[in-house]
Amino acid sequence: MRGRTWLGAALVLGAQLRALWLAAAVEVHTAKEVVAVNGTNQRLKCTFSSSSPVSQQLSVSWNFQPEDLSAHEPVFYYLKEPYKPPSGRFKERVTWDGNIERNDVSIIIWNLQPSDNGTFTCQVTNWPDVYGTIGEVRLRVVQKVNFSEIHFLAVAIGSASVLMIIVVTAVIICRQRRRRARDKRLEVADTEW
Repeated sequence: MRGRTWLGAALVLGAQLRALWLAAAVEVHTAKEVVAVNGTNQRLKCTFSSSSPVSQQLSVSWNFQPEDLSAHEPVFYYLKEPYKPPSGRFKERVTWDGNIERNDVSIIIWNLQPSDNGTFTCQVTNWPDVYGTIGEVRLRVVQKVNFSEIHFLAVAIGSASVLMIIVVTAVIICRQRRRRARDKRLEVADTEW
């Protein structure tokens, strides 16, 4: 009987420790999708929550997976201070914009290009909370509308509006002339009788 009691107690203790371990994990929060205009700068927001206070060993790593699913690329790393990437597509194009005291580990990507389309991941470890979720942000870079396209669209809409006004005015004038002519004919016919 004692063996079964110990086994039961060990199973219960294991389940409780597992529940505590899951509750102690770091939770990372990001926007699921961000749309930005080509050539602009975009803040990729990432915040976290942890059951432990922020430690000196807190680390943050941002990575990038292009849409063509080629290899992951490091974007940014933080451990006690921000570290920019020494090489790669984001060299000189990424800036730390977080505040550790506010559980914010966001970055800014400068001068976005269509080649930046893909998924950015934000991972936070806060000792002793070393496990947790990984935040993902899908970035879509769209082409901005050129002034000539806007100008062409405005001219087309304006021309169509002016043409409609001219047609409506012409129809109204024609109807009024016909009505006057008919009224005049009726007057002449009445005077002849």
